[in-house]
Amino acid sequence: MNANLKSEIKDIRGTTASYGNVTGKVRIILNPSSAKFEKGEILVTSMTRPDYVPLMKKAAAVITDEGGITSHAAVICREFKLPCIVGTKIATKVLKDGMLVEVNG
Repeated sequence: MNANLKSEIKDIRGTTASYGNVTGKVRIILNPSSAKFEKGEILVTSMTRPDYVPLMKKAAAVITDEGGITSHAAVICREFKLPCIVGTKIATKVLKDGMLVEVNG
């Protein structure tokens, strides 16, 4: 994806997997075992697995590149009542650590 196109993207869409609306700072996590993640951040990743659950417990919301309404992220977020958008395809490429975003699911 070209750098100019990234800066023009203002709206990332995916499938709402768990409803809610929250604003917070992005934290992109590709390896949960070495991650520094603060309570209230927005967890952005390609997709979650069971080893992401400790981070998901601290998250204000979750955004993934992959997955659908039965994915791990979707099920866990519904359990924890966290807003969750899955299947964006581009979130980890467009969003940057520290960006302030609104998750509107």
